[in-house]
Amino acid sequence: MKNKRPALFRGRHFQDEIIVLCVCWHLRYSLSYRDLEEMMAERGLSPDHSTIARWFLRYAPILSQRIRCEMRKPNRSWRVDDSEGHTIDFMLSPNRDLIAARHFLQLALWRTREVRPRVINVDGHPAYARAIAELKSSGELGRRCRCRPSPYLNNIVEQDHRFIKKRIAASL
Repeated sequence: MKNKRPALFRGRHFQDEIIVLCVCWHLRYSLSYRDLEEMMAERGLSPDHSTIARWFLRYAPILSQRIRCEMRKPNRSWRVDDSEGHTIDFMLSPNRDLIAARHFLQLALWRTREVRPRVINVDGHPAYARAIAELKSSGELGRRCRCRPSPYLNNIVEQDHRFIKKRIAASL
């Protein structure tokens, strides 16, 4: 009998759906690997927390890549998510500084080549204004693009990644 399992999951002891469910729950909710181990035990499954951690390391980048393919194209008013609430791009960085801001904006511009922003709303962090100015001077961003610092316009973004912030704060 031929193995009908996708190549991505061949050689794994647990079903594909269980693996994806654990990875998605860890990404979406502030659950530790031990919490997930306990939740799976309640359902009659026995993955170890270290196994779940290995699943996360293996499958989270693949999920990220597949999610990026499904993201919509933004309009010309960016709030790191666009004005309609669709995510333009995302990047996790250990520091929030000029280098991280420039890298994020370059990545977003590269991924949305056909749509250039006319205004970029930022939350007031000085790194964004400097990064936008550098990108304008280098020609990567249009000269007419405005940087508009406003903490209130980014509330959608702040609410969107509060779960990630909560998990990172708890792990520190």
